[in-house]
Amino acid sequence: MAATEPIRDRQQIKALGKYFLQRGQLRNYVLLVMAAHTVLRISDLLRLKWSDVYDEERGEFLLHVTVTEHKTGKAKTFALNKQVLHALRLYLPHRRSDFIFSNNRKVPKPICRVQAWRILHTAELAVKIKQKVGCHGLRKTWGYHACRSGKVPPAVLMSVYNHTNFKMTMRYLGIEQDDVDKAYLEVELF
Repeated sequence: MAATEPIRDRQQIKALGKYFLQRGQLRNYVLLVMAAHTVLRISDLLRLKWSDVYDEERGEFLLHVTVTEHKTGKAKTFALNKQVLHALRLYLPHRRSDFIFSNNRKVPKPICRVQAWRILHTAELAVKIKQKVGCHGLRKTWGYHACRSGKVPPAVLMSVYNHTNFKMTMRYLGIEQDDVDKAYLEVELF
């Protein structure tokens, strides 16, 4: 399996979103937005049901979601930001089953990881993203931009990714090489 990279260019992220919206692919748009903003592994994201994010009785979205991560067995709680809520509101009237990322079959199930990869990979090719992103790269994208913004403390990034040290988080997000490259390119001696 090839290593994935975060999407470093925000215009490319927006182009992916536009790709899905222009085609009326709301489920796929929500997949992109939630994969990039929740930092969930794709296996955890695809298992989400509407009841995990939406209170049917009250007719409103939840502010926080708690899932048990399949890989670690740990509970993870995250807030639904305005971009995720906007995407979910667009898609809610078109839901097909209890699963947010439902297949198109007679017996609804969540789409599989391979299908999620195909959906995202097709869009990446269409908008000419050259690096290997895939589903896991979207998980890294949030952290990359959070770290580069300087607004998220290192301890929070480590906690989000369940890493034991910040060096591991930096390497995971591809920050070290970016910083080294920037130093080489920006320091001019002559």
